[in-house]
Amino acid sequence: MSGDLPKPDYARNMRLLGYSDQGGRPDGVQIMVQNGFAYIGHMFSKGFSIVDVRDPRNPRAANYVAAPPGTWNIHLQVHDNLLLVVNAKDMFAAAEFADEHAYYRGQVGKVVGTAEAKPGAGRDWTAGLAVYDISKPEAPRRIGFMAVDGGGIHRIWFTGGRWAYVSALLDGFTDYIFMTVDMSDPARPREAGRYWLPGMNQASGEKPDWPQSRRYGLHHAIVNGDTAYGAWRDAGLVMMDVKDRGRPILITHRNWSPPFGGGTHNCLPLPDRNLLVVLDEAVLDHQEDGLKHIWVFDIRKPANPISISTFPVPMEADYVAKGGHFGPHNIHENRPGSFVSSELIFATYQNAGVRIFDIRNPYRPLEVGALVPPAPRRLVDHRPNRPCVVQSTDVFVDRSGILYCTDYNAGLYIMEYNGR
Repeated sequence: MSGDLPKPDYARNMRLLGYSDQGGRPDGVQIMVQNGFAYIGHMFSKGFSIVDVRDPRNPRAANYVAAPPGTWNIHLQVHDNLLLVVNAKDMFAAAEFADEHAYYRGQVGKVVGTAEAKPGAGRDWTAGLAVYDISKPEAPRRIGFMAVDGGGIHRIWFTGGRWAYVSALLDGFTDYIFMTVDMSDPARPREAGRYWLPGMNQASGEKPDWPQSRRYGLHHAIVNGDTAYGAWRDAGLVMMDVKDRGRPILITHRNWSPPFGGGTHNCLPLPDRNLLVVLDEAVLDHQEDGLKHIWVFDIRKPANPISISTFPVPMEADYVAKGGHFGPHNIHENRPGSFVSSELIFATYQNAGVRIFDIRNPYRPLEVGALVPPAPRRLVDHRPNRPCVVQSTDVFVDRSGILYCTDYNAGLYIMEYNGR
């Protein structure tokens, strides 16, 4: 099938193995791969898909599960026989977010009205956490649901066991907060604890001390041991002690925006090296929100994380002029059962494709691989004035080192790194 593969716009130390249009729904956000099946949340196709990738050179669309009306299923997590899927307001189907500036700038709870709403307010979407049994990988069977009052859940961290961790937009709050979820009975997940930055709980009378144009909301947290590393968008890094899952407490809060542009999206701990890789997401076209970086922090002293370097920026083409978003979006998060490395970091760079970085010297990260897929054949993105360019979104690396990359419009690209 290799002769039928799309031709990359640029490749270095990487090559394409396979491609799928995901059953005619080529828009993808988060991807998880387990036991030869890829689970993909959609941005615009209102649900999630399953692709059989047991032969990565010949992926096969296996199933599609529709979301409830008005609802996003953009993010999901897989571990053993459980699939956890977010349910939230379909923000990009809403008129108030047709211009993406409205989603990425300002307090989203105020824009959608949840900050002022009382619990139980009527909604035209489903908000909460859905749990599926995937003992039959191609046939998810919903077994549980945890409803929340508000905009819903944005992203999850779950690696098995009793606890899951979510970012949730709840009634009365200005943006997404951190929530721990007790999964001891997967059929009845329940909230255990919460943490938010002071000023976010509008319902209790708190008032933000940051500008109204800033998004002080949690994208998601990665949890290692008893520490949660929260990527808090324009508020930067928020490290929390979750030893008592019912009462998370702050360890430290570090913010570098301003002067940098914010949008913190991932905080990946590398515990064997006392390092933390922190990615700031590029969220506006033509780098309107500034140059975004992937940072390396030294976290030997958890209360005092120190930035020691940034990753190199792709420069082999004029990606700012190319259109769409140029800059980091997401990184492979070293999940149990996947490819785990504290030396190689895999990142999506939106219109600059997928990048691989070597951080054996944490003070001097090096780019060692790159692959930029071609422009999508069509736009699934229904928002006005979106450019027809690649926007590599999420990357997952399986145990064997094969990369799986999604795009807002262009389908699933399966790649191989040839550098080592």
